[in-house]
Amino acid sequence: MKTIRIISILILALFSQQITAQQPSINWDKWNFLIGEWVGEGNGQPGQGSGSFTFKTDLDGKILVRKSHTDFPATADRPAAVHNDLMCIYLDYTGSAAKAIYFDNEGHVIHYGINYSEKSIVFTSDIIPNTARFRLSYTLISSDTLNIKFEFASPQTPEDFKTYLEGKSMRKK
Repeated sequence: MKTIRIISILILALFSQQITAQQPSINWDKWNFLIGEWVGEGNGQPGQGSGSFTFKTDLDGKILVRKSHTDFPATADRPAAVHNDLMCIYLDYTGSAAKAIYFDNEGHVIHYGINYSEKSIVFTSDIIPNTARFRLSYTLISSDTLNIKFEFASPQTPEDFKTYLEGKSMRKK
């Protein structure tokens, strides 16, 4: 019995070392212009809105978490609305931050692939039959100003994106 316990402990120790050794370190340099706290305003199909969002590393720097809150005041056509969401950016099998998953208080779950350019980061959802497609773009205007655009494409034309919301945000911290 004692021998089995010792062998089990050795196997667990070796397994945990192998898992630790396989975890690639991540470099968030491409994300530096987004990391922090932001406030902004924008408009689109839901109307004029204002809100805030943050990008922060979490889990010892292994993921990047975006949390967002937007208020849409009441209009003559609709009541006031609140939108909250959470997105986790994580490593894909290649070890780069090329995947994200998004959740919101309306029940949406979106899986994104990520593309980079010098001054922008673009999240584009996968093509899924009979499902709308989404694209979320952050474009650096100046060191403290971003343009944010959220677009969608119908299931019939998944490459034909239309702007749903667009606005500017200023760095808070």
